[in-house]
Amino acid sequence: MDAVSGFPLAQVVPWGVAALLGIVVIVLLVKQRKPASVVEDAMLQAVHRMSKAAPNLRSGLDEDAADKITTQLLQMLDCVAVGITDSEGTLLSWDGEANEHYVDLVDAIGAAIRKHRREVVAHDRMPCNHRGTCRMKTAVIVPLLVEGETEAALIVVGRTRGRLVQMADAVAQFVCTQFELSRLDESKQQLQQAEIKALRAQISPHFVYNALNTISALIRTDPEEARELLQDFADFTRYSFRTSGMFTSLAEELRNIDRYLTIENARFGGRLEVRMKIAPEVLSVVVPFLIIQPLVENAVKHGLASKPSGGCVTVIAQDYGTEALISVEDDGIGMDPRRLKDVKNAHSTGAHVGLGNISQRMQQVFGSDYAVMVETAPGAGMKVTLRVPKFVPGVRPNMPDYSAETDAAEADVPSQGGRAQLNGSEVNGVNGTRSGILPMG
Repeated sequence: MDAVSGFPLAQVVPWGVAALLGIVVIVLLVKQRKPASVVEDAMLQAVHRMSKAAPNLRSGLDEDAADKITTQLLQMLDCVAVGITDSEGTLLSWDGEANEHYVDLVDAIGAAIRKHRREVVAHDRMPCNHRGTCRMKTAVIVPLLVEGETEAALIVVGRTRGRLVQMADAVAQFVCTQFELSRLDESKQQLQQAEIKALRAQISPHFVYNALNTISALIRTDPEEARELLQDFADFTRYSFRTSGMFTSLAEELRNIDRYLTIENARFGGRLEVRMKIAPEVLSVVVPFLIIQPLVENAVKHGLASKPSGGCVTVIAQDYGTEALISVEDDGIGMDPRRLKDVKNAHSTGAHVGLGNISQRMQQVFGSDYAVMVETAPGAGMKVTLRVPKFVPGVRPNMPDYSAETDAAEADVPSQGGRAQLNGSEVNGVNGTRSGILPMG
């Protein structure tokens, strides 16, 4: 099992090898009877055109995508025409000449889809009004199979037979590879969404109960504070249970952490100290949604809650060149390092909710080098560190739908006597929030 993606590597490698072989076949076919410089140019052009076609194949198959694909494949193959049908044999796109012969190919297309095998149709076996001038000599229909099911059918029309069949098979294999990778992308996204749902489900019901209990008690003694805590609780739950986006900015994640710590600090009655040092340069870094808050919850719930004197939670985000270094540390009871393997391998344990989930999500998004790092010992607290690349292709924040509804004040972290903005203007990061965050020198 591949630790990075969470998918069986054996499913991916054969398709990648097949795609590479397809490119080699096309290059060798072009190479015949041509000077070395021409061969090199043809090789570069073939690879370039395949790389241009790949994104369209990975984005799903509809008429618009089919139009782009047939155009690119026609240029790549230098043949008479290229067509693509859906899984039922309905034509989605045809680029090139001899389009009037599509009707003559319907039976062969249906046979290729039903039998899951290539069909070759010679021009002299079909009617033609341009028998002497028609450039079509052969049509090759190849079913595009993904996991044993026909996804579409590729039609390649050319002036020869042997070479055309080889090229059609090679290109069909390349197209199938892209379809397969598209399926894997979809499965990966579905897995990530499922893991986010799992994290939401793991938000402690005890926290919800304690928060409402604390607010209820404050209604009698400090109604204004109770009103503010109720707003923090509403904002926390709304952010945590938002329905859109697998990524967010570090600034948004920190805002939610502040809401959580504000509520917990009210419950602890001043026994909870929070220190935070955030480099302004990393506030815009994109992080997986709900990646830091569970670490802070673990620090409070399991590191400090059992200490009568309370303790301190420290959150640091540093600018580390091409990466942001984020750590959550507590001075609580800690744990035996020998238990770390079991905790990190589990998605949810009685001791540390979601630590295994977080480590796996980090590796799925950023690679195996970005697993969660944990330092701990009995009585010495715990420190959890994440490394997050500043820029990753395809990773961008997905802001929730409700963000447009919030007022200007909500866009800032609450502070004593006002709100401290997360806009990168602070020297020491985020200071003096309602949760009791103290500046670190």
